[in-house]
Amino acid sequence: MSVSSDLRDDGICVVTMDHPPVNALPVQGWFDLAAALDAAGADSATKVVVLRAEGKGFNAGVDIKEMQKTTGFDALIGANKGCYAAFKAVYECAVPVIAAVQGFCLGGGVGLVGNSDIVVASDDAYFGVPEVNQGALGAATHLARLVPQHLMRTLYFTAKTIPAADLVQHGSVFEVVPRAQLDELALGLAAEIAAKDGRVIRAAKEALNGIDPIDVNTSYRFEQGFPMELNLMGVSDELRDDFAGTDKANEGGR
Repeated sequence: MSVSSDLRDDGICVVTMDHPPVNALPVQGWFDLAAALDAAGADSATKVVVLRAEGKGFNAGVDIKEMQKTTGFDALIGANKGCYAAFKAVYECAVPVIAAVQGFCLGGGVGLVGNSDIVVASDDAYFGVPEVNQGALGAATHLARLVPQHLMRTLYFTAKTIPAADLVQHGSVFEVVPRAQLDELALGLAAEIAAKDGRVIRAAKEALNGIDPIDVNTSYRFEQGFPMELNLMGVSDELRDDFAGTDKANEGGR
């Protein structure tokens, strides 16, 4: 399983991604993640969610190798829909979502974190959206929630990454700690929230989403139209083949 969920007695629901080697989730994994978050929010016993991961890093985005080994556009369309569902589930979860990030957080990982309510990270964590390297676009909506506009554009166009420690000064990462202390930090913050009246916290989450200046769902859906154009042009397959060591662009797989 790529995703597991554990509702503790204190009302903290821990949702864990675990898809070796790098937590690049396959299509089903994104839908499983969305389902786990939707279920957590729908359960009145849940007071707060901690979204975390096992392994080397938090999330490396979509499984490009799955995409290149699948004939036609099914995996591409599935990944688009799955990411949309997962990002939406984080944002619209009825309770606060705390993202606990270790190691790399790339592409789709930024989509998850950018839509979270609170972000904490290990001192080896870094964030980036390398989509342009693979002929794709997306998650600028969410990267823009982590850094100022011009820095977002610089990171987006260059595919550079930014360490978690730098995001603390921008206010998007609450605190950075050694990796061994990350779960403790996330669960400690979650416990503070879980100790509040759950009815008030749920109302607060809805209210904060309601005053958000950006409709993240519509914004991200707009972004998704451009990689589809690049795929129809054949550009994306060429660049993904370079990454995955496949030859889909020349095999009539489109």
